[in-house]
This record gives sequence, C-alpha cells and structure tokens, in this order.
Amino acid sequence: MNSSDYLTVQIGNKIKSIRKEKGWRLGELAEKSGMSIAMVSKIENGRIIPTLPSLIQLIQAFDLGVADFFSDLKSENDFSGYILRKKSEYTQLNKEEESIGYEYQMILNYPIEKSSMEITLLTLKSGAEREPVSTAGFEYLYILRGKIRYCLGSETFDLEEGDSLFFDGNIPHVPKNETQSDAELLVTYLISMG
Repeated sequence: MNSSDYLTVQIGNKIKSIRKEKGWRLGELAEKSGMSIAMVSKIENGRIIPTLPSLIQLIQAFDLGVADFFSDLKSENDFSGYILRKKSEYTQLNKEEESIGYEYQMILNYPIEKSSMEITLLTLKSGAEREPVSTAGFEYLYILRGKIRYCLGSETFDLEEGDSLFFDGNIPHVPKNETQSDAELLVTYLISMG
C-alpha cells in the first residue's frame, strides 16, 4: 500500500511514541504545539489527517527537524491488485488515551480516490468504558462475537453477533460492553481526504 494514508498512521503512532518517550501528557504536547488536546489526540490516533502546518507544529514542539522525524518512516510497495494481511501483521492501536478495555488492531488502511479506508478489529472487554468520540467520516461496524450497547448521539442500540451499523462518524458515539464476556467488532472507517 503505497499511500500517504499509510504514512498518516505511522506519523500518528510516531508522534504518540515520541510524546511518551519524553514523558509528556497529551496536554503538554498540545500546549507546546499550540494545538488543542482534542486535535492532538485525533492526529495521534489516526482519526484525522493532519495538515502540513499542524504536523510541523508538532514536530517543532519536540525540537526535532522535519527530516529527522521522517527519516525512519517508510511506505509500503505499490498495490498489486490485492492486499493480504496475516493476523500477526495487524498493528496495535490505542485510539483513545483515557479508554479502558478497548483493544484495537488495525487490519487495513488504504486510500481510495480522495478517501481513506481503515479496517480495525476491536475487542471490547467486559465493562469497557470511555467518553463518546467523533470521527471525520463514516463508520461501519459488524458484531463478530458478543453483545454490546452502542450509543450514537441521542440513540442507543443493542447489538449482537451478526448485527451491523453504518453511521456518520461526526455524531458522538461509543460502544459499551455491559456483559460478562468480551465482544469483538470489525470496524471500518471511511474518511474523505478532499
């Protein structure tokens, strides 16, 4: 996958990694870069694609040169007509800094004509909790295993294995697992890049 979007995920992960190496909280990086905590969090977690000025602000907050920041980032090979991803190749993601019991694994992230598609496997632990979030784009989720309660704006849906939900990610949303067993969801993000 030779794509700016694949690099966007790497960039978000690298920003988070450098911040944690420095022992900074999210608020410290936000303050040093002149950006909001919400914006930094969304960039770190791949929920939005950073603008070039935003990215430069973050890199400068770390007192790094742009070339140094990008020196070890790589892109994947050109698309050969298919993408095979083995389970061992999935990337662990931490999409929300303050969440408990939400384990994301990115299965695929690929640009499609001015948009990006990311597929993740979310294991929702029993009693998982976090605040509702918004995502720039659309989301589709499919319940692979278990039962969840999905809060979408003012609506609440009880979903179980085989159920699916497609929605505008700009609506604040949060899945909750109020059962004694873990649940698994396949989550697809469709994000417009233009």
